[in-house]
Amino acid sequence: MTASLHQPTLNRRDTEVTVEQESPDANEDGTRQLGGNASSSDDELKKKDLAGEDGAPGAGALSQLSDDTEANKPQSQGELAQGRQVGTLSATFLIVNRIVGTGVFSTTSTILTQSGSVGMSLLYWVIGAIVAFAGFSVYSEFATMMPKNGGELNYLQHAYRKPRGLAAVMYAAQAFLLGQAAGNAYSAGQYFLKAGASNGRGNASEWPARAIGVGVLFAALIMHSTALKWGLRFQNALGTFKLIILTLIAFSGFAALAGRSVAGTAGTANFKNAFVGTRGDVFSISNCLYNAIWSYQGYSNCFYSLGEVQNPARLMRRAGPLALLVIAALYVLVQVAYFAAIPLEGVAASEQIIAADYFNNMFGGRSRQALSVFVALSAVANVFSVVFSQGRVNQALGRDGLIPFGKFFASSRPFNTPMAGLAWHVAMTLIILLAPPPGDTYQLVLALSSYPLNVVNAAVGLALLATYVPRSWRPEWARDWASPYRASLPVTLFFSLISIFLCVGPFIPPERRQDAVYAHLWYALAPVIALGLLGLGALWWVVRWWALPKKGGYVLEPVERTLSDGNVVTAWEKRKVEAVSS
Repeated sequence: MTASLHQPTLNRRDTEVTVEQESPDANEDGTRQLGGNASSSDDELKKKDLAGEDGAPGAGALSQLSDDTEANKPQSQGELAQGRQVGTLSATFLIVNRIVGTGVFSTTSTILTQSGSVGMSLLYWVIGAIVAFAGFSVYSEFATMMPKNGGELNYLQHAYRKPRGLAAVMYAAQAFLLGQAAGNAYSAGQYFLKAGASNGRGNASEWPARAIGVGVLFAALIMHSTALKWGLRFQNALGTFKLIILTLIAFSGFAALAGRSVAGTAGTANFKNAFVGTRGDVFSISNCLYNAIWSYQGYSNCFYSLGEVQNPARLMRRAGPLALLVIAALYVLVQVAYFAAIPLEGVAASEQIIAADYFNNMFGGRSRQALSVFVALSAVANVFSVVFSQGRVNQALGRDGLIPFGKFFASSRPFNTPMAGLAWHVAMTLIILLAPPPGDTYQLVLALSSYPLNVVNAAVGLALLATYVPRSWRPEWARDWASPYRASLPVTLFFSLISIFLCVGPFIPPERRQDAVYAHLWYALAPVIALGLLGLGALWWVVRWWALPKKGGYVLEPVERTLSDGNVVTAWEKRKVEAVSS
């Protein structure tokens, strides 16, 4: 006998946010808006009839968008016990520090080689910026309806309800098991070692670089776990510093265009016949798009901690777009500066030291060491930003009961921070940083963290597209969709198509041997393994929420509990099918 369980509909009053209201005033009817107040929370045990078929988690339980879990909490506390501790400036630098890592200092030669011309390589950097703006708009539309920690987790589980909970658990597998800070932790070690070399050109030793990366990770863990405010201030300071350095490079590029430098520059020579040699093969286009867009990845970083941001409306309407505009302008101007100061053959041969060559030509040889310090600090800021946000994602996974030991990871004890989630992400990052041997295997492991985000972006974009089709064609959840912020149909469609292309692109074989990412491994091995992680999440869902309940004659029913620190979590309790049906 199959249980018949009620599936609640989305109550718009509980989730809608208005981007116009920024004052901390409550609405007359007590509904929850960004910047508004709501009624006090209920600390008693709450049981909701939200389970789906065969005990799968219902969308309402997974989204936690009911009266008891959203609207009835004080706005001053947000959705978490730690409250809204992140100011607009700190939230903006979460975006800046996640986007500006080492890419702008190192990927110019890769994009030039793959694109075939200076003009086309600059155009790819502009396209990357456009994609970032589109992505931020898509995420903002979802976020205004669900202003809580977790980012895409909330959007996916709200939109993909059949099979109920499957999309959320698949997302959880890759988010929980991948250490996304490993690449920049390693880069920080490399560039600190280069800075210590006598001429700034030394080849960084493998294990000392990794050891420095370990130190950076532990510093981020300790600071974000025990001293949240100081951790944010440190990030903000580093973010300000890296923007100053990018501005220095961008404006010194005008001197390079005028031919004024220490070592002699290319001036405007590289910009003559700028599009001659442009490559049009699918592999080069895919690779260039991938590298340019990845250099802007991080626009979604603030959404992972949106439940702790003091004024989300201001962030989404003003600060976030302004930060993207400044970064995009600086990125393009920095590329122009590189081409003005370095001969074309030097740019193509520079590989990962393009910024070092620029400083050498513009400011003299000793400036290489200073540049290495700048890049290392930029990588450190990126690590701090990633650890901060991914710790919140892990806490959200525990909040929704999607991972083992959910209560443990959902807790904010003992320092009123998601210490368990932070520690787990650092642990996963340490495995990726230390376990693989040097060479292809190490590069493969580092590449694993990038591909799943393309899949997630495509899923989020396609979900939002459902709100732009005629109402009669929409899925049930989208029929009454009325977000106060609208990304627009063209923007959402563009973002979805680009994301789908980035999912397919890594499977396109390189046409030339020198274009191959790995020396000995299959070129598409990273996306295949990444898809395997998503498949692992699907297997976990099948076993826990479908196969075992079906075999045992029970369903998993969501029960909300309030932890001792005040955080509300979803626990899944077994209920016999007969008992539920009665």
